[in-house]
Amino acid sequence: MDTLEKLKILSADSRYDLACACGTNDQDRRRRGAEGKWLYPVTLPNGGRSVLLKTLLSNACANDCKYCPLRRDTNIRRCALNPDETARVFMQYLERREIFGLFLSSGVISSPDRTMEQLNAVAARLRYKHRFKGYIHLKIIPGTSDAAIQETLSLASAVSINIETPGEAHCRKLSERKHFLEDIIRPLKLVARLTAKGEPYARVRTTTQFVVGASDENDAEIVNYMFGLYDRLHLDRVYFSAYQKGLGAPDIPGETGGMTKPADHLLREHRLYQVDFLIRKYGFKAEDIMFDAHHNLSLDKDPKERWAEQHPEFYPVKVNQADREALLRVPGFGPLTVARIVAQRRQGRLTHLQGLNLRGGRLQKALAHIRFD
Repeated sequence: MDTLEKLKILSADSRYDLACACGTNDQDRRRRGAEGKWLYPVTLPNGGRSVLLKTLLSNACANDCKYCPLRRDTNIRRCALNPDETARVFMQYLERREIFGLFLSSGVISSPDRTMEQLNAVAARLRYKHRFKGYIHLKIIPGTSDAAIQETLSLASAVSINIETPGEAHCRKLSERKHFLEDIIRPLKLVARLTAKGEPYARVRTTTQFVVGASDENDAEIVNYMFGLYDRLHLDRVYFSAYQKGLGAPDIPGETGGMTKPADHLLREHRLYQVDFLIRKYGFKAEDIMFDAHHNLSLDKDPKERWAEQHPEFYPVKVNQADREALLRVPGFGPLTVARIVAQRRQGRLTHLQGLNLRGGRLQKALAHIRFD
């Protein structure tokens, strides 16, 4: 295959990894397709624009992750790019101003360190040969050595290590080759230490991803790990990818889980993103997240509404007197709305919500939980 044909295959196969921010408008954000499946934002060489060129270096993989359609025992068309052609094709897209940066991952090529050697070689060619000073996001392969990780941090603008499951027990159900503590948690802790404030690579952003629904984990387990990733390891973002039924091995736990409709898996993913936003932007703590009897988030109501239902004594919130933290607890209010309220209060008392860009359901939710007098 020529470079273009390989890139078509590898950029399409990269859609299963979401641990980057790669959408700025409705055209390059992912969209829901037939049967509830997502169409992922990727930059394909045969058309379309995206913020990042997002591709794999190779879709051949030595790992056996049961949720992954690229695992070693699947019959797919395998191919790989070498570092030189990857760097060359990236610079061609950059010169045409179709992209601004690179998201590069890979299947495991014989071993984690061999794979990282190839990924780092691409970044090194871009940095030193082509003098590219822009955005490079590199995937750190589970099981990679400390030395390889340090080299990655010296080259990348951002890195990600996908945690995939909330804990060792779930990891064992999905892979016999990956060791959760040694292959995933160890490099996560090392990256956290080397990118901490005042450390040599503090400028490097760090992210991770959970595969939601591949194992029989509950939402409380994922959320508990999420708080740890933010509080103790200080990651910049946590991403979630709903497991797509039918892509995994026949004996994967997620195939026999309680959620039978694809839309339920997507809504579950959406609820976890809402919790993530409450943690990062609204100041919610672990005890603020409400779960049902099965330790899962409600599919019927968003997590802030569930908190409001459980804390009627907190409402109504006085719009003209409440601090920012209290206003953020109002269903329908987001950080931008609260910022507008605080700004307008400097000009005088508010008597209505006009001019705050609230409409429909969000407006009705807010009016039920506030007062102006």
